[in-house]
Amino acid sequence: MVKEVYLLTKMLPEDERYGLTSQMRRSAVSIASNIAEGWGRNSTKNYVQFLRIARGSLLELETQIIICRELSYIENENYNTINNLIVEESKMLNALIKAINK
Repeated sequence: MVKEVYLLTKMLPEDERYGLTSQMRRSAVSIASNIAEGWGRNSTKNYVQFLRIARGSLLELETQIIICRELSYIENENYNTINNLIVEESKMLNALIKAINK
């Protein structure tokens, strides 16, 4: 996901460098970072909390992708590629949280 977001943000206008580009990159990196940090805490309760934070970052990224599409910064094909990854990752995070909470 992070790699795809970095590739996608290279297509955004230069004047979005400190706006959407920065936000989208931070959101994508935050997803993976929170999963890793939660795992490293060696506590189920902490892990689930960090998975929820990662899910929040994923939803932020989804919103930012929609904004890019609405502003015609990205083509539908690029939007669909990232959106499919977001949907897949959302399902995985939700299933993991559900499994751990059982």
